[in-house]
Amino acid sequence: MTDISKYKRIHCLGIGGIGLSAVAEILNNAGYIVTGTDMKKSEVTEHLESIGIKVYYKHAPENVEGVDLIVYSVAVADDNPEMVRARELGIPEITRAQMLGAIMEHFQESVAICGTHGKTTTTSMISLILRNADFKPTILVGGNVPEIDGNVEIGEHKYFVTEACEYMDSFLNLRPSLGVLLNIDSDHLDYFKDIDHIKASFRQFVTQIPEDGTVVAYGENPFVKEVLRGVKNTITYGYSEGNKYYAENISFDESGYPEYDICSDGETLCHIHLGVPGEHNVLNSMAAYATCHFLGVSDEVICDTLMNFHGPHRRFDFIGVTDNGVKVIDDYAHHPTEIKATLKAARNVKHNKLWCIFQPHTYTRTKALFDQFEDAFTDVDTLIVTDIYAAREKDVYGVSSYKLVQAMKEKHPEMDINYIQDFPDIARFITRHAGKDDIVITMGAGDVYKVGKIILGTAE
Repeated sequence: MTDISKYKRIHCLGIGGIGLSAVAEILNNAGYIVTGTDMKKSEVTEHLESIGIKVYYKHAPENVEGVDLIVYSVAVADDNPEMVRARELGIPEITRAQMLGAIMEHFQESVAICGTHGKTTTTSMISLILRNADFKPTILVGGNVPEIDGNVEIGEHKYFVTEACEYMDSFLNLRPSLGVLLNIDSDHLDYFKDIDHIKASFRQFVTQIPEDGTVVAYGENPFVKEVLRGVKNTITYGYSEGNKYYAENISFDESGYPEYDICSDGETLCHIHLGVPGEHNVLNSMAAYATCHFLGVSDEVICDTLMNFHGPHRRFDFIGVTDNGVKVIDDYAHHPTEIKATLKAARNVKHNKLWCIFQPHTYTRTKALFDQFEDAFTDVDTLIVTDIYAAREKDVYGVSSYKLVQAMKEKHPEMDINYIQDFPDIARFITRHAGKDDIVITMGAGDVYKVGKIILGTAE
């Protein structure tokens, strides 16, 4: 683990990213002289500048002169001119994940939330519960949370809550006192070889939690069960009485918001009514309850926070209503499991027709989970698929949205499935065909949310 106390000037490469910007803000608050570089100005970089962090908008060798330590995001290439110059000068360098692990060491109690699905929502829930309980946590979330006006909030030095991402094994740099394991599923197959590789990484994560630490985990995911085998100090949650905490009497209101009793050892502890839709959020909220109950938060604070929690941005995010009464919702779901959960949640909301505009995220994920994507949209009345959002990848995998649509049509000839490339064309299609009390969901981890803005006439 890197001892960051011996450094004074820290330079962040890719400082505008949601993860590294939060780290930079925490370091700045701790008294370090922080600078950074990103390719373009954004609300994030403008905020960093407002708190005294110098941000460069061109990668140049001179930006690292006089710097003691480089922190970089995984998106930064080896031939980046600042990286090249830093190595010439012998400046040490660490990843964003390594820095996060070093920061965590300075807190008495650290909570890290991991899992293939639900990390951002559950991290937000736990953070806000602890905040409302006056625990004054330092918070780092992988999405924007309205209650903290961003993805980071500086608290005191006892409690630290962070999202722990498994991609590139980043979370293995963290050694929290309390780890929360939500679920395990096949994903990030551009890095992981297969599900066994994924399980091995999660196994390493939970086993490196200190002996006096605790693991809160979903006890009914078969892969989670395997990973937890032999691990001490576990608290499980789920739907059956074999777990420490389990849900009973689940129901949904006309907005799709669930309510349920949370129970333990045959006793009902409290009744939870959520302010976010979907059965998947029953599990997310149970993880939050189990974690915060263990930390000593009262049921009253937990239940009140969960009732008033409306989710981070891009998680079943209500965007607006068109002039003819079409509700537009945006959601980050980009994995078949997440897609099914989100669409199931939408089905519980009172509506006429359900439309989905889906943008696949990365060629590797689309190729690896192709068969699962074919079956992920059966709850939709009309599906529109647009081109794959490449993110960090090149188009060399022989897969495309057009091929996905053709496969889906062949497998589900009864479904209304359309391939439309351009966002304005999609918006025109929706405007022409969607009607009063229909729901339109823009879905994906890329920039598909822009379609919703075009539909509503709020695009820049």
